[in-house]
Amino acid sequence: MEAFHHAPISFHFPYAFPIPTPTTNFLVTPNSSSINGMINTWMDSRIWSRLPHRLIDRIIAFLPPPAFFRARAVCKRFYGLIYSTHFLELYLQVSPKRNWFIFFKHKVPRNNIYKNMMNSSSTNSGICSVEGYLFDPDNLSWYRLSFALIPQGFSPVSSSGGLICFVSDESGSKNILLCNPLVGSIIPLPPTLRPRLYPSIGLTITNTSIDLAVAGDDLISPYAVKNLTTESFHIDGNGFYSIWGTTSSLPRLCSFESGKMVHVQGRFYCMNFSPFSVLSYDIGTNNWCKIQAPMRRFLRSPSLVEGNGKVVLVAAVEKSKLNVPRSLRLWALQDCGTMWLEIERMPQQLYVQFAEVENGQGFNCVGHGEYVVIMIKNNSDKALLFDFCKKRWIWIPPCPFLGNNSINLDYGGGSSNNYCGEFGVGGGELHGFGYDPRLAAPIGALLDQLTLPFQSFN
Repeated sequence: MEAFHHAPISFHFPYAFPIPTPTTNFLVTPNSSSINGMINTWMDSRIWSRLPHRLIDRIIAFLPPPAFFRARAVCKRFYGLIYSTHFLELYLQVSPKRNWFIFFKHKVPRNNIYKNMMNSSSTNSGICSVEGYLFDPDNLSWYRLSFALIPQGFSPVSSSGGLICFVSDESGSKNILLCNPLVGSIIPLPPTLRPRLYPSIGLTITNTSIDLAVAGDDLISPYAVKNLTTESFHIDGNGFYSIWGTTSSLPRLCSFESGKMVHVQGRFYCMNFSPFSVLSYDIGTNNWCKIQAPMRRFLRSPSLVEGNGKVVLVAAVEKSKLNVPRSLRLWALQDCGTMWLEIERMPQQLYVQFAEVENGQGFNCVGHGEYVVIMIKNNSDKALLFDFCKKRWIWIPPCPFLGNNSINLDYGGGSSNNYCGEFGVGGGELHGFGYDPRLAAPIGALLDQLTLPFQSFN
């Protein structure tokens, strides 16, 4: 069995996984001759060479991405599997889902309109390579991914089905790219119809359909925005599609945090602020509704995440006027769609440590399957992992790719002369999504069937 060594290595492919360090684990027995006999038997090439290719392909399809790309170095046939239609079809059928995460280092600009005006007046077309940081919660391991094909002026906003969604930063109709960083593919979608500044975007991809919702930040003038409408994009394997043809009105006086949506069981959810509540968008009926948040007057840094197929609200509770200890709690939305049930509370001793590190700066949360990651703002080295199944809290090791020599990228725009270095060393913070790294996404064939004038991003 090979072990990972966390030093990055450069390849010609759009990724950079750690280089393996060969090790061998043996079963210790008192009889050394039996050990030698066992090794000779298991390593006999006459046995392994007779395995059917279909069986070998099925085994390889179960490998996690780092092990798969290492296996490509074994022989020409393994190297070419990523281009084999038969193998990719098998991969889509048997490859297990992995509840991993991908993080990006970026900041949301405070004044997009001003910065976009600066960008439009600049003729410098320099491009920086975008980096993402893949986190495996099962092994607490970090990997680095490259997004060399993403053009300048796009920000990551969501992820689903092995694809990462990038949206254009410039105000106006939004251009959207779906990217698979493991194979370096990019799928452009038609631009939205309504001009927007920095809308909230929800994405869900299955084996037979894709749904995308773009909500809020409608540009009602060149210098003013208002949360008014939602546009939706839908394609499925039955031949039905709606290309931004379905719109709906947002609830009155909604003020949700732009950019964050969570999909659970046919609905998108996002936080509404002042006061805190939860907005829910039903994809099938194209309707919005409000859900009252638990303890809404005493919440700090609330975040919505997906956890084991449920909507989970994560927030710090601070009731200064009541005799209740401060804590970090998790609530799950019940099947009725209106009631919340507290499912977990951070141990008090751990919360004291967390509060000391967090120091009132706030935190961001992202969930995927049985895991929730809590990232402290303005401190990329400190994060907690909660495991729903084991009921365990763990401090995550810091990402080794965020040292002083790492490039800090400004996804939010800014003058193109300073595109790569606006943050400086130590600037920015990690924002991420749940991500299932996959070699192929079946919806690519659905999008290829559309005969639409997709815009070129050359």
